[in-house]
Amino acid sequence: MRIAITGATGQLGRLVIEKLKAIVSADQLVALVRNPEKAADLGVETRAADYGKPETLETALAGIDTLLLISSSEVGQRATQHRNVIEAAKKAGVKRIVYTSVLHADTSTLSLAEEHRATEADLRASGIAYTLLRNGWYTENYTHSVPGAVAGGAFIGSAQNGKISSATRSDFADAAVAVLTTEGHEGKTYELAGDEAYTLSDLAAEISRQTGKDIPYRDLPVAEYAAALTSFGVPEGFAHGIASWDADAAAGALFDESRQLSQLIGHPTTPLATAVAAALR
Repeated sequence: MRIAITGATGQLGRLVIEKLKAIVSADQLVALVRNPEKAADLGVETRAADYGKPETLETALAGIDTLLLISSSEVGQRATQHRNVIEAAKKAGVKRIVYTSVLHADTSTLSLAEEHRATEADLRASGIAYTLLRNGWYTENYTHSVPGAVAGGAFIGSAQNGKISSATRSDFADAAVAVLTTEGHEGKTYELAGDEAYTLSDLAAEISRQTGKDIPYRDLPVAEYAAALTSFGVPEGFAHGIASWDADAAAGALFDESRQLSQLIGHPTTPLATAVAAALR
């Protein structure tokens, strides 16, 4: 069985490949990337494949049995790009597609969810066996801001007291590997989230505990938070997106207590304290 991974040089893709290599032979793995030169260190076959260039995709998928379709990073273009991959997979005879969607995609208020819903519909209509990995928020989405919070004396956001059931990229990579290498997942949808939910106040308290400094959580109106992010160099459109996703978190969009992720991977998800410690190193 040959397994291909799209976006293989991305942070999640690299983790998946490294974890797969511990279970299956490297010659069974194919990394699909825009620039094969950037994948030279992966230790597996690489093929040029661009979501936005359909002419590259069918050739790249030749001889592939199972495809991990890691969602594109280009918000606003994802639905079309993913459709290109699915159509090429049909033509190439791919037997199964595993797709990284978003938590509760069918009901989520996140602006990101619309494109995921479109791709899920395309997969259902494709005739190819599929599995939906509805990934919750990456803990790193927040912990990457830990050094800045320590430097600035506060952790800022717009999530109020919303509970966030995040997990690390490593946890989500474990889920992808489990589904790619074991049977019985066809047609299933997994709502994947961390075992223990936290608020941004809890995160700030953990940063304070580990640093010995008083780092409070400062909740801002959405527009003010977006403006702050822009002042830190975040592109304006992305800054408004981040702030809006925090507002969705305040309303519960990032909360899930089903523990399907830890059940699927066979171990607890990474504790928040561990992720904070990694961010502080």
